[in-house]
Amino acid sequence: MGKQTTEMLKGVLEGIILAVLARRPAYGYEITAWLREQGFADIVEGTVYALLVRIEQRGLVDVEKVPSEKGPPRKVYSLNAQGRDQLTEFWRTWSFLVNRLEQLREGED
Repeated sequence: MGKQTTEMLKGVLEGIILAVLARRPAYGYEITAWLREQGFADIVEGTVYALLVRIEQRGLVDVEKVPSEKGPPRKVYSLNAQGRDQLTEFWRTWSFLVNRLEQLREGED
């Protein structure tokens, strides 16, 4: 990814993580691995974990500690009602921005 892509991604990564969690509960490494599979090769675990902490502090997810075969229990995150509301708002904002950017690109007023 180029620098511009990385910078733009930083602005929407929280929404992307909420969208991933809307599909199913997951832990940090699972989210990172899935994002990489989707082409976000430069995503690092530390960035995802920092966002998960912030999302948890804001009350957008429920967290369950699940035993791990290797090491300490994993924190599995699932989107709660407040998180779903936030995700709905993210998609509303995303749609607004996409529409305005398309108009700008096409030279409309």
